[in-house]
Amino acid sequence: MSYPPHHPGYPQMPGAVSLLIAYPHPIAPPPGCAVLVVSVNRGPYLVPATAAGRFKVDGRDVPIPGEGTWHVAVPAGQHDVRYTDFMGVPVITTTVVAHPGAAHPLSFRFGGWRNRVHDGYGTDVTKFGMWSNYLIALVALVVFGVLCCGGFGVVGALSGSF
Repeated sequence: MSYPPHHPGYPQMPGAVSLLIAYPHPIAPPPGCAVLVVSVNRGPYLVPATAAGRFKVDGRDVPIPGEGTWHVAVPAGQHDVRYTDFMGVPVITTTVVAHPGAAHPLSFRFGGWRNRVHDGYGTDVTKFGMWSNYLIALVALVVFGVLCCGGFGVVGALSGSF
């Protein structure tokens, strides 16, 4: 999938396209560069995943203002692409080999159970996908409940034996 110099349905934006800037419209990549077409969902979270996370390409922040589809020009070559939480801990990671002049779709899906990334063909290309915040909270609640209730049971059994 390549973009023509003027993508149908979108007016050409004045000025040059900058690398590692998220544009809300299709862009023509500069010479020797490619475009990552990044789709991000809100996720089932109270605070949207895009508001609490950071999108990074090769360790550099690329500000994505919210959910939707964003177009990011990158130099041709292999890139480490990831979403991190606000502290920089990876939530979803993948690797992309960007070909000059090509568009590379990536769909970051923050879900109820797992966080995943898919390419333009729907193939799961996730290298690392952390469990969702809800699943982590559910596991922590179960562990806390077992420890808490188990602790009361042990204290009750010990107090009855004296």
